[in-house]
Amino acid sequence: MKKRCDDTGRTKILARVMVAFLLLVCGCAGPQVKAVPPRHKEAPAAVRPAPRVTKPVVPGGTARKGTESRDAGETGAIEPEALPATRAFVRVDPAAIPALGDDADPETLRRAVEKSLAYYDRTSAGTVYRFGDRVCGVADMKASLAAFLDILNGDGTPEDKWLAVRERFDFYRSVGSDGEGRVTVTGYYEPILTGSLKRTERFRYPLYRTPEETVTVNLGLFRERFGNERLVGRLKNGQVVPHYRRSEIDQDGVLAGRNLEIAWVDDPVDLFFLHVQGSGIIRLPDGGIVRVNYAQKNGWPFRGLAKFLFDQGKISASEMSHQGIVDYLRAHSEEAGDIMSHNESYIFFRRVEDGPLGALGFPVTEGRSIAVDLGLFPRGGLAFLKARKPRFEEGGSRIVWEPLNRFVLVHDTGGVFKGPGKADLFCGTGPEAGRTAGSLKEAGELYLLILKDDRGA
Repeated sequence: MKKRCDDTGRTKILARVMVAFLLLVCGCAGPQVKAVPPRHKEAPAAVRPAPRVTKPVVPGGTARKGTESRDAGETGAIEPEALPATRAFVRVDPAAIPALGDDADPETLRRAVEKSLAYYDRTSAGTVYRFGDRVCGVADMKASLAAFLDILNGDGTPEDKWLAVRERFDFYRSVGSDGEGRVTVTGYYEPILTGSLKRTERFRYPLYRTPEETVTVNLGLFRERFGNERLVGRLKNGQVVPHYRRSEIDQDGVLAGRNLEIAWVDDPVDLFFLHVQGSGIIRLPDGGIVRVNYAQKNGWPFRGLAKFLFDQGKISASEMSHQGIVDYLRAHSEEAGDIMSHNESYIFFRRVEDGPLGALGFPVTEGRSIAVDLGLFPRGGLAFLKARKPRFEEGGSRIVWEPLNRFVLVHDTGGVFKGPGKADLFCGTGPEAGRTAGSLKEAGELYLLILKDDRGA
């Protein structure tokens, strides 16, 4: 690990670079520096603009915010830059539509569809969504979901219903990360931690709300060429400087004593992975709960631990997994703080009444909500997902893989989602959901559905 004095020097250098960059975008002299886009989302917006065709939009705050870029041992490799929306999806010939089915509770599907409908009810009528070369409005999106619900709630066998979906809907397949339709399907979940609203000897690891000096600089407001790129830092003596890193917050305690603590928990490893997931539940000693959701990040890039531990010779290739990381950190508590500080990104939270909140401003639905690149995928849209899912046997020590075929809704996102080749399925709340989510990293297929346009018929 790097020494603290080296870190301090680097912070000073970065501060000068950021100041020089801000001077540049305001029209002053100085070297050009590439801005780092935010990994996390801001507060959920009631109305979002249409996805941009030329460049992905950096979305607002959601449940999936914490996963800015987990490495190959945690959720898969970072995807390439997003394609224009017109090339991210291709219309499927009716004869090539995959066999349809649904392996999850129909009631959860109804709830997920209703959340999308509620989102469209509060969305500007002028908002548009792209399905390959087809442009749809809010009315089209609502009509599609209403028609799907009619089929789902109607009479007939499941086979009859899926046949009706094939006949009434156009299918657009994601071109995936390879141009041939390969989509990496991973999972996320809402962890449950044990904590307290007061600091005690047991509960001494804090969750912080956003410090008041935190600032976000939208570079696109200064120069159009920067698009949606933003810098997150903090204001110090009238200048924007880099925010505090994980080591400064967790190990040096730079935010302690400022009344920023939302709660304290008893396990620093669980807290670290709460940051990765972006939302969670804190169970209090009196039986009450506090639900927290992503509010802001510190602006430092996410760095995953699996490859870092492997490169350090601390874990083997077979241990490069969520559980492998957890096991190592728990077995080596004396070095866990330094290891976790390798990921300099830090999440600030806020209390919420319901959750975990997705990018539409509504709670995501277990087994039905997916997080994707919202610069390409239509918010609230209906999709069909094909992959594999784990089933645990022998007390959880053995995994049996089964087909995953189900309808899902586009409800969430995160900064790691760049391009059409990644989809993250919300697996639910608690340890079982966490085990499922931590096991998912499967090659799959993803299809968008939209009601056929019969106006020209």
